[in-house]
Amino acid sequence: MHQLVNDMKIKDLKGLSNINRQRLSRVGIHTVDEFMSADAFDLYKQLKETVPGTNLNFMYSIIAAQENKYWHQVIKEQRMNIIFHLDEMGLAPRTIQQRSLKCD
Repeated sequence: MHQLVNDMKIKDLKGLSNINRQRLSRVGIHTVDEFMSADAFDLYKQLKETVPGTNLNFMYSIIAAQENKYWHQVIKEQRMNIIFHLDEMGLAPRTIQQRSLKCD
């Protein structure tokens, strides 16, 4: 499998559009190895801080590409866990953070 990753290009990963690949390069991700070894949540945080327009869909795309799935499969299987983790990091979408505050 490691040889397969070495032969892949970022463009070969499932679910990453050309725009997403350009955004990843802005935070120093240029190879599949760099992308696959990055923590998805840390990478998303870096993107949110650096690249305007980074949204929750990009988070799903990152996880999907790292797990070789389609983003809609990640949403279906992991959405709530992802949102809870982002909320703990202070990165959940505002509507979710506002709902969380009302419940406290």
